[in-house]
Amino acid sequence: MSRLILPSRRDLSRRQFLRRVFLSAGAVATAGYGLLAPRRGIADDAPASSLFADLGPLGDPDANGIRLPAGYSSRVLAVSGRMPARRSDYRWHTFPDGGAVFPASDGGWAYANNSEFPERGGAGVLRFDANGEVVDAYPILTGTSLNCAGGPTPWGTWMSCEERGAGQVWECEPFGTPEQAVVHPALGRFHHEAVAVDPFNRVLYLTEDYPTGRFYRFVPSARDWPEAAPRPRLQQGRLQVLRIEALTDNQYPPTELDLASPQAVVWADVVQPLTPQLAVRESLGEQAPGTVFKGGEGLWYFEGLVYFSTKGDNRIWALDPSTQTLQTIYDFATAEPPDNILSGVDNLTVSRYGDVLVCEDGGDMQLCAILPDGSVKAILQVTGQDESEITGPAFSPDGRRIYFNSQRGSLDGRGTGITYEVRLPG
Repeated sequence: MSRLILPSRRDLSRRQFLRRVFLSAGAVATAGYGLLAPRRGIADDAPASSLFADLGPLGDPDANGIRLPAGYSSRVLAVSGRMPARRSDYRWHTFPDGGAVFPASDGGWAYANNSEFPERGGAGVLRFDANGEVVDAYPILTGTSLNCAGGPTPWGTWMSCEERGAGQVWECEPFGTPEQAVVHPALGRFHHEAVAVDPFNRVLYLTEDYPTGRFYRFVPSARDWPEAAPRPRLQQGRLQVLRIEALTDNQYPPTELDLASPQAVVWADVVQPLTPQLAVRESLGEQAPGTVFKGGEGLWYFEGLVYFSTKGDNRIWALDPSTQTLQTIYDFATAEPPDNILSGVDNLTVSRYGDVLVCEDGGDMQLCAILPDGSVKAILQVTGQDESEITGPAFSPDGRRIYFNSQRGSLDGRGTGITYEVRLPG
């Protein structure tokens, strides 16, 4: 089992500095735990940087139909229904969705990826050698349905989420087999989208992809996650929903509420946590606890802050657990040119410099970055696949490659999914 990876004392100092930048500039800049390579050559008192600060305009489509900035390149790694690795007979799954990268002991890495296919979903892996070549492909979860964004854990496993009314969270071994996958009923039954772990406060956060959805957290009991334990058992704890303190339960944030400024939040225990939450809310009506978040999507923990997206209103949120406040860092309805290029917000991840990368489900089929200064830049655009969506963004361990999917893309029109790699310059 992998050990729990926490930021260093130097990273904590950096986090405190970046939070001050965020509070003064109205934008969030962060750096994170574990699965990405650490930053190098950045002084604790250095100004906030960005992996994409000097990004130029997108060029014409390349041979794969991808528009990229100068110096970037793309390649197709896997096509649904085809075998991506010679030594494996595993055919890449249908409708590839959320994904994450896990470093391997031999210098290579694995890209774990969900399948948002009904009844026959699950998750699969592309295994890379130290040179970044695909050397194997295999399943790590079978027999589940509509597996969406999911999320990595700091102890080295992959959480695969089922987006259906009675959906559950399955924990998978990225270098293992489907037989090793474990379901976690304590994390609730609802239209699960994504999971993120806050290892400092020992809390898991979860999004719900439903028009009347909630934003959740699971707080393991002391017995479930003892102080000296590298990870929780995820069997005992409190499943809770967030409410913006200024609102009543079951309320969607009104337009007069300034969501771009920090809003105090409180947490309420979920009613009947082992029962599908849509049915529970229908029975409670207006008394159903929690603020309404329209279509919770991507979710990521990064240096003390929790980011998530809501597709129903095209917003990117940042939760600060240290102050128990929530605010938007991007809102399509109020964004002004040239930053209003991001819509259909969905899966997300964060670069090691604090850039929040957001996929578009619709929009212009772009992968965009919200930089630490709050500006928005397009990293790439998929052309000729307008009926698809971009999913599963993830960096290689060295941060020089980005993996992503066109969920319903094909090499010759409408299809069932393509997985790509984009190489960054340098």
